[in-house]
Amino acid sequence: MDLEEKILEALKSVYDPELNINVVDLGLIYGLGISDDGDVQITMTLTTPGCPLHDSISNGVRQCLEGLEEVKSVDVNVVWQPAWSPDKMTEDGKRALGIW
Repeated sequence: MDLEEKILEALKSVYDPELNINVVDLGLIYGLGISDDGDVQITMTLTTPGCPLHDSISNGVRQCLEGLEEVKSVDVNVVWQPAWSPDKMTEDGKRALGIW
């Protein structure tokens, strides 16, 4: 498993507490950059701009990745464009929410 796969798998341990679905299956992860030195940049969004759990979720992303041996540092960039919508969810995420 390469580092990108490890990162995505680790991110599945970070849940949106209101929906009880992980950030990957919820479609909140928009981008992932990894430098040769192990610096990781995550571009993500939240389901709504006024999400009261903004800090909790973004800190959860940072902390879970800092626990990976190959990762030197983590920068989490929360963006609002493009806006999140249910069509960004994985099939597992949609099933969990009963969208199917």
